[in-house]
Amino acid sequence: MARMYSRAKGKSKSVKPAKSTLSWVRYKPEEIELLVVKLAKHDRLTPSKIGLVLRDSYGVPSVKALCKKSITQILQEHKLLPELPEDLLSLMKKYVRVRKHYDENKQDLSAKRGLQLTESKIRRLVKYYHKSGRLPKEWKFSVKTVRLYTE
Repeated sequence: MARMYSRAKGKSKSVKPAKSTLSWVRYKPEEIELLVVKLAKHDRLTPSKIGLVLRDSYGVPSVKALCKKSITQILQEHKLLPELPEDLLSLMKKYVRVRKHYDENKQDLSAKRGLQLTESKIRRLVKYYHKSGRLPKEWKFSVKTVRLYTE
């Protein structure tokens, strides 16, 4: 299948480790879960940053392979999940940056196109999160809501 906004048809992707019991991992699943909760509570890290810290500092290659739960599932169980999903928030921040650039440089048509693409990605994600129940049905995407969450 082709990429969404280009004609590229790549099949390359990363591969997870084959075994779930890895010899170099010193932590049990319960300990990993406690680490995830600690990093979310005290250090206020996002789920992706938690995964990076666990990989780089603690030698945990994949939380899902070892605990049978993803980081977001663990955070959801402990009621530590942020109100907006991380991918949606980062797209909203990108939208604000591109919008600011475009407002200053009206002749930049590639910025205008980037703004359109980012907005459509946000709308698609919002639709997905409405269906999955992660966002309330009355939550709508608008420039005002974007500015509230990103400032």
